[in-house]
Amino acid sequence: MKNIILSLAICLPAFAQAQPSSQVAWTPEQLNFAKAGDPVKGQEKAKLCGGCHGEKGISASPSYPSLAGQLPTYLYKQLQDYSNGSRQDPMMDGVAKSLTPQDAADLAAWFASLPPAFQSRSPMVYEQAGNLVKNGDRDRMLPPCEVCHGSAGKGQAMDIPALSAQNAAYISFTLKAFKSGQRHNDIYGRMRILAESLSDQEIEELGFYYQNIRN
Repeated sequence: MKNIILSLAICLPAFAQAQPSSQVAWTPEQLNFAKAGDPVKGQEKAKLCGGCHGEKGISASPSYPSLAGQLPTYLYKQLQDYSNGSRQDPMMDGVAKSLTPQDAADLAAWFASLPPAFQSRSPMVYEQAGNLVKNGDRDRMLPPCEVCHGSAGKGQAMDIPALSAQNAAYISFTLKAFKSGQRHNDIYGRMRILAESLSDQEIEELGFYYQNIRN
């Protein structure tokens, strides 16, 4: 029964009151389409992505996420959100609008097929982050991060991203963007609700925690 109530409140849309912040509806047909991208075609299209995300999906800059090994459904959703305005970025908006849904599925399949590259381990102590990932915080109604993102940070079906091996600075930037409301394409506002309860120190620690996960 550990953390069941908290977990359901955050991870199951049926219990949320907020309206969805994405126009991507995960019908069985949409889900199958997003999973059926062609990685060979995606590799060709991904040549335009290398400047920011790396030739093999490993970004050299904390300003841009690494995409290698990310869930294809998550990547597909983000491209669609950029295309329809649910998520905004000066560079990605134009790129995504130039893609067809099939292009997006192919790109997602290519990046998902690549092995993630792990960063060198940080000497930073992140005990608070480990506790949040494993146990959450009942006083703040925070469920364990692993309930949604998995014990090894691999992510789960549809819209919950893999976090393992992602750049710590990018994870921290994203959590702060959810906390401030700058980013708002999380379905049912789940991440915004959670991030609002996190301190900046906890956010920094969570970034390093997931960057150093080996799965």
